Amino acid sequence: MAGTYTSVTLSVPVTGEKADILTLLADQRALLKVTARGLTDAQSRTRSTVSGLTIGGLIKHLARGEREHAATIRERDENAEFDMDAAVDAYALNEGETLSDWLDEYDRAAADYDRVIAEVESLDDLIPQPTAPWQPEREWWSVRKMALHLLRETAHHCGHADIIREALDGQSTMAAISGDMDWGDGLGE
Repeated sequence: MAGTYTSVTLSVPVTGEKADILTLLADQRALLKVTARGLTDAQSRTRSTVSGLTIGGLIKHLARGEREHAATIRERDENAEFDMDAAVDAYALNEGETLSDWLDEYDRAAADYDRVIAEVESLDDLIPQPTAPWQPEREWWSVRKMALHLLRETAHHCGHADIIREALDGQSTMAAISGDMDWGDGLGE
């Protein structure tokens, strides 16, 4: 599809703005998964930069985020609070957890999220957001704002994952998806 870096096909029948948002989100998800290609569980836990982030941890975090966003839209709980205890290991691929399992969960969570977006009556529907220490007052976001927030969050962490992967073994996402494309001046390497 024009406007994407990867070949994406939506799993839900949507048109218009929903299709645009979900297509771009699917593209970012695919780019994130490129950073994990061929990694062992140990490599996916490796901190290759000064940051504590790892590719496995980022995939786990985003899989959980997709689940949380879908549940927030579906449940519309005006008393919801962010679960700080669940956030403790949100960025860590712990012993006993595998990259493969979290990639599978990411795919399942993404498909569920896409179904939720396809089923909402309008992207203008207002959804109560969980309160949190950084957001103590209840806010109401449109489904559109929530979807765009998830798109931004995914793209943000794609950049992290790309840098982590480059530091691990030199693979860059753009080079991995473009194969032998001649970038002329080293872009994509």
